Amino acid sequence: MSEVLPEIEKLGGQLIAVTPQSPDNSLSHQEKEELTFQVLSDSNGTVSDSYKVLYQIPDYVQDVFTQKFGLDLTKFNNTARWILPVPATFIIDKEGIIRRTHVNPDFMKRMEPQEIIDQLRKL
Repeated sequence: MSEVLPEIEKLGGQLIAVTPQSPDNSLSHQEKEELTFQVLSDSNGTVSDSYKVLYQIPDYVQDVFTQKFGLDLTKFNNTARWILPVPATFIIDKEGIIRRTHVNPDFMKRMEPQEIIDQLRKL
């Protein structure tokens, strides 16, 4: 996304990432990846829930996270809830109307950058 950010901005768009990570973890990720767009922390899932992409992680998956990967999402995201958002992209116009969405539980399948640019050109 960083590669197409200049084109997005040229078309009047703004790229904002929303993550369940705590502010400290999202900031270190932003710095590590040298991201040039805003990364906002949604550790309690308020934003994700409002867009209907938030889900509660089942107990058996929580066990896999903690036992196999040594990752406690409640600590990593600084929340008491085992929640994650479904990966999603929303193109929202200046009036706040969602014009295009892409939601896929497979985090490897995202909206293609060129599709974002094409959609922005239509606005």
